Amino acid sequence: MVTVRDVEADKLIPALAEVLKRIPEIKQPEWAMFVKTGPHKQRPPMQTDWWYIRASSILRRIYLDGPIGVERLRTYYGGRKRRGVKPEHAVKASGKVIRAILQQLEKAGLITKQPGKGRAITPRGQALLDKLAARIYKLGG
Repeated sequence: MVTVRDVEADKLIPALAEVLKRIPEIKQPEWAMFVKTGPHKQRPPMQTDWWYIRASSILRRIYLDGPIGVERLRTYYGGRKRRGVKPEHAVKASGKVIRAILQQLEKAGLITKQPGKGRAITPRGQALLDKLAARIYKLGG
């Protein structure tokens, strides 16, 4: 049986983003076009559908590492902040963006909250990812 681990992320994430666009509970908020994804970025994302790409990436990360909390996701999506002539430092990503996406994924029934552990994937979310991975794998991915 083909799982998410058998398919490359750069093929799975855009395909999953297209699926998430059709789910009514997952919508890009109005403020999303004006915010940076973290203090290490200089500008907001340029892609118009970046919210769905990040949501699909987070859903994949929960599938692989779950249960996982917001702080670990912030670390994963963080980066290196340039500080002029001083050495670069690692910083975490924006927690608001990650929390908002997690809340939308919960409303859609793809993940569930486990107290004290973080978010974990539901059987519905796992089935969605496995079916998509099998379709991509069959096409040569």
